Amino acid sequence: MNRLMSWPEPVVRVQSLSENGIGTIPDRYIKPISDRPALKSEIHDHLDVPVIDLQNLFGKDPALHQETSRRISSACRDWGFFQVVNHGVSHELMKRTRAVWRDFFELPLEVKQQYANSPSTYEGYGSRLGIEKGAILDWGDYFFLNYLPVTLRNQSKWPAQPASCRELVAKYGAQVTKLCGRLLKAMSINLELKEDYLQNAFGGDEMGACLRVNFYPKCPQPELTLGLSSHSDPGAITILLPDPDVAGLQVRKGGKWITVKPCPNAFIVNVGDQIQVLSNAIYKSVEHRVIVNSEKDRISLAFFYNPKSDLLIEPAKELVNEDRPALYKPMTYDEYRLYIRMNGPSGKTQIESMKSNR
Repeated sequence: MNRLMSWPEPVVRVQSLSENGIGTIPDRYIKPISDRPALKSEIHDHLDVPVIDLQNLFGKDPALHQETSRRISSACRDWGFFQVVNHGVSHELMKRTRAVWRDFFELPLEVKQQYANSPSTYEGYGSRLGIEKGAILDWGDYFFLNYLPVTLRNQSKWPAQPASCRELVAKYGAQVTKLCGRLLKAMSINLELKEDYLQNAFGGDEMGACLRVNFYPKCPQPELTLGLSSHSDPGAITILLPDPDVAGLQVRKGGKWITVKPCPNAFIVNVGDQIQVLSNAIYKSVEHRVIVNSEKDRISLAFFYNPKSDLLIEPAKELVNEDRPALYKPMTYDEYRLYIRMNGPSGKTQIESMKSNR
């Protein structure tokens, strides 16, 4: 674990590179040809991307409730992600929280550097994932903080400037946590498990949650790099608040990369690897990546809802039988996320490596 105490080489802030007006990007950010985005051919609105209105999920009309549940289930099986509207989180709070983080990234570098992170916890202001020396890097900076459990929540590590940042993050986190709980209930019922099954299997009131705010500066050669390399999220579910003005998230579907056009006031929900494990691959986590833009910066807020770190996660006994044996070996979330912290994002290789040999 000592390797995780510090970064293997000095950290360069991508925002500083971008603001220096460079015309070509350093070699450290140039992806292999097979990983580069084909920007022209992939930027299309894909009409089949599921958009689900949650208004009826816990309403009084059983038929509408059932239809909403069916749509969530179908999206989890076929896509591993979906957009949600009428989700119960205040639109004003979403807007203000996103704006305060944009203001944070516009602060002078020396102010942000006070929060510089290390790979031991990733908490704070960072510019890379993974600790391999000489690794090809992504074109983005971020701020990472722990929200749950409360024992790990340390507001002194959250930005003191802008002045409203800490208060907004606390309120935003509370509302998004509530949404996560509602979605886990719906997923449990759709898997024909008890409604609190997933929540309890992931630690009940001791579940973890963290926020990563991604800042993707404009890039002079977006066709050569990525804001975030291809990966699936290691936790349970991710609630992403995208940039309303600049598309950047791409999901892999049927071997193709599809650029997601965010709906107004929507969240994007990603199924994470732990749901894939617990559902015995009935639900699939989504492989996704982020492209960058030559003209505009982009910001997004990813709220990760995760299992309690020391719990053993394995396929639910109710979803294992002779015809469908357990596909994954038991593993704690702590062990699981160590992989991405050491190696950085790497497609779906991690979840594939967990497959049981039975």
